[in-house]
Formats: sequence, C-alpha cells, structure tokens
Amino acid sequence: MLLICNKTMFWVIMTRMKTDTKCIQCGYESKNGEPRILPIYQSTTYQYDSSDQLAQLFDLSAPGHIYSRISNPTLDWVEKKVNALCGGVGAMLTASGQSATLISILNITGAGDNFLCFGNLYGGTTNLFSVTFKRLGIEARFIDYSMSDEEIEKRIDERTTLIFGETIANPSLEVLDIERYARLAHKHHMPLIVDNTFATPVLCRPFEFGADIVVHSTSKYMDGHATSIGGCIIDSGKTDWSNYPMMNEPDESYHGVVYTRDFGSAAYITKARVQLMRDLGTTAQPMTAFLLNLGLETLHLRIRKHSQNALMVAQHLKDHNKVAWVNYPGLESDPWHELAIKYLDGGLSSGVVSFGTINGKNGAVKFMDSLKMAKIVCHVADLRTCVLHPASTTHRQLTDEQLEWAGIKPEFIRFSVGIEDIEDIIADIDQALESV
Repeated sequence: MLLICNKTMFWVIMTRMKTDTKCIQCGYESKNGEPRILPIYQSTTYQYDSSDQLAQLFDLSAPGHIYSRISNPTLDWVEKKVNALCGGVGAMLTASGQSATLISILNITGAGDNFLCFGNLYGGTTNLFSVTFKRLGIEARFIDYSMSDEEIEKRIDERTTLIFGETIANPSLEVLDIERYARLAHKHHMPLIVDNTFATPVLCRPFEFGADIVVHSTSKYMDGHATSIGGCIIDSGKTDWSNYPMMNEPDESYHGVVYTRDFGSAAYITKARVQLMRDLGTTAQPMTAFLLNLGLETLHLRIRKHSQNALMVAQHLKDHNKVAWVNYPGLESDPWHELAIKYLDGGLSSGVVSFGTINGKNGAVKFMDSLKMAKIVCHVADLRTCVLHPASTTHRQLTDEQLEWAGIKPEFIRFSVGIEDIEDIIADIDQALESV
C-alpha cells in the first residue's frame, strides 16, 4: 500500500507531523539516488521539448517553471515547507519582508481603496502604508487596540479591503488579539492579514485563530543567522473573495483568467504569483532560499531558546534600579501576558525585550554604547544579541504622533536577546547599566 501510494501517503504523513518535525522534514523530498539536502537550482530558465508544453505553462494549465522571476524549484521546496508550518494552501517567497507586505495588500487593493492597520507597526511598514501607498491612491486608516469594535467600524466603508496587524508588535511588543480582529474583518467580508515575523509559526499559527493571510520577514528568526533578506506570503485558503472584483472578474493581463473560478481556495496566492510577482519582480533568489531552509531546520530549537533567555532578561531588568520600565509579554505582570498565553505557545514570546533606562534618551544611549558583547545593529531577531534605539533609527521617519501610537519613547531600547549563555548576556547588561 505504501509503495503504491508513496507520494500521496508522504504528504498525508507530513500534514500530520508536529511542528518540530515539519521544520526538518517538510519541503524537499529526495528520491532514490538524489541529493539528501535541498539542491540549489541556480538557473533563470527551463527547457521544454515542445512549444506546446511551454504554452500550457503560460495558460496555467500544467505545472512547471517558466522563468525564475515567477518560480524556481529551490524556492518551491522551501515555500512548501513554510506553507506546511503555517497550515495554508500555498506560500510565495519574496525578496524581502517589505515586499511580502506590499504584495499582500496590492493583491486585493487598488487606487481609491483603503485598509485598516494598527499604529504600532514596524516603522518601515508604517512609512510604506502612510507615504508610498498614499502616492498610489491607497489610504491607510490607522487604528489602535484601545478602540472599541464600534469605533473601528466607523472607519470601514465600501472601499475598505482588509485589516493588517502584527502578532507581536515591533518594537512595542503588544500582542494582537487575532480572534477579535478576525471576527471583525469577517463581519465586513474582508480578510485579516497578520505579520507573524516575531512569533514565527513555531510560537503562533494565526490561521488557527481565524487570520486569512500571513506574512513574514524571513530575514529574522526564520533565517536566524542574519545572512539573507527575504519575505514570505502564506494563504489560508479559507477567505471568501466573493466581493473582490479583481479576484472574481477576468484578469485581462492574464488572458482572462478568473482566479476564484480557476484556482479555488488557492486563488489569492496564485494571483499574487502570476500577476504581481510577474509584474513587480520582487523575487527571492535560490541561494537565499537555500540559506532560509537551513535556518528553518533549527527554528524550533532557536525560537524557544530565544524566548527562554528573553524572559530571564526581562525578569532581571524589571527589578534593576537603572531601568524605568520593561515590556515583555512573557512577564506575568505584562498587560499583554494573557493574550501571550492564548496565542503564543503557552506564553513563549520571542527574544525581543523592550525597556527604558532612567535619564531618558541620554541613559539609553549611554547604556547601548557601553555594551561589549551585544552589538548595535539595524537588525533584530537573529541568534546574536543585539540592540537598537528605534526613535533615532528604524522609526526615525515617523511623526511625533506616529511615535506615540507605536509606543516609542525617547528612552526606548529594543533589546534582541540571542541564544548565548544567559549568564553572559546578563553580565553584559549589568556592566553597561553601571554607566547610566
């Protein structure tokens, strides 16, 4: 039986595997005599024996690869792994997390439309929404967690296409109540898109709580080694697209394809690939996908170690006389702890801790400049401990009002806890705090 249905049974077994096993086993499947490790197909082009075969690919009536701007075997295998981890119907790698966010919204939103998003997002995302999308004729309407459903609904009209939020906000670390905002989005027949970068699918699988689309900056914990910029979009396949013309009407740029009719539950991710990836060209590279796959193989080990170390750092900081305040959802005293328990694998809250020193910005700068092991870098969420001052870097372009919405004060420090020995991390923190 297993020999007759080997391929089918393999995928059935894969879907039933636990997350830790999927990190290692899903995606690439080697056959007899083939490489055991994911091969790198460093090729732009693919040869076919007849013009009819290639024509079928362009008609989207046969599987295969046309050109690596759209798809590539190495990318395809890694996309299958990410999709298996997230529990969707399909995934697409992109050149960056920013391009994943861009495409996830442009896929169902056009000039004259608007969408809702939270004010506590990563600064680059906020700038994309409030500046670049505005130039494209798309309005981002900002909301926050303090608003009631009724207040939020007042910002929804017939041109509102989606709600966008982050599972764990970067860098304020507020936790998104996924079920609440999924219900609200679905009440108005639109999707909830969730950026799950900090949580990763090991700590949170937003589809299980009603989210429709998930995006990741794979440059962070998924890669884990600060080697490669990348992103990913994953489609739950559960969204009702009946009131989205661009999903239900013929796409004249693709010889009249109707995505919902021709691709069913995979309509969204198919459109993202064959229309927007084709036109925008925000393509991930084979070597990047290979490195990402290496990171994914140990993600389940690293993200838990990051979370354990971060909790110990947060506990240490909250009792320190040089520290004014600490944000970390894993702390029982944190206002977001209850949601962390609900959504984040029992409260494991990633490796990022936000805190403020006494003496305001001067204290923060003095602390950061005095660190020895932890490095000041414009990055977050890799295996090495690092630190950043968001107000003067990643969120520098925001207005004072936007900074307030994002919860970023002058003394705010984003401390990305690595997987070094916790005693060494805390020793570095303590010697740096002595200078404050």
